[in-house]
Amino acid sequence: MRRLKFTVLAAMVIAIATGVAEASPNTVIEESVALLTEKLDGRKEELAADRQALYALIDEILLPRFDRRFAAQVVLAKHWRTASDEQKSRFIEAFYQALVRRYADGVLEFDPDKITVLPYRGDETKKRTKVRTTIALDDGSKAAVDYDLVKRENGWLVFNVVIEGVSYVRNYRTELDAEIRSSSLDAVIARLEGEAERAADG
Repeated sequence: MRRLKFTVLAAMVIAIATGVAEASPNTVIEESVALLTEKLDGRKEELAADRQALYALIDEILLPRFDRRFAAQVVLAKHWRTASDEQKSRFIEAFYQALVRRYADGVLEFDPDKITVLPYRGDETKKRTKVRTTIALDDGSKAAVDYDLVKRENGWLVFNVVIEGVSYVRNYRTELDAEIRSSSLDAVIARLEGEAERAADG
């Protein structure tokens, strides 16, 4: 896949920053580009040097409008059905924190001038929909970035991002399924929690 620093988390932050209940999926993205531009203005160097400040900014924008539970359920797939309530709760939080820390640097690469929101071709009456955009790359080519959204009472929420045909949900599902099979769900949760704790400690 071509080099694309505008990674999963940055794409997700763009897609769900505003979360206006009445807004169409495309409008949510277009308004969110403006919001993220405002939040990052003049702060990129500061945030690059201060990981905790970067994580806090991501939480402020991402957490209220990302369907963490549904994303975790899709990632765990069949393992979700056999997990206890405690395991589900711990995995939802651990998975979200892992996502933030793995892709945080992508937020710093955000450039609104490189984003084009394509005309909406979905059906807003359905529970799920897809919004398509392109990101201009440094070599002059364009990368396709698609957002999978689910409709909730408070508006459209993102649960998956597909960059040039590569789904972060599918990637995580394959990765974690193999790990769970070779160890256990509890071991996977503990690993993710440990990674988040180490990142929090700097």
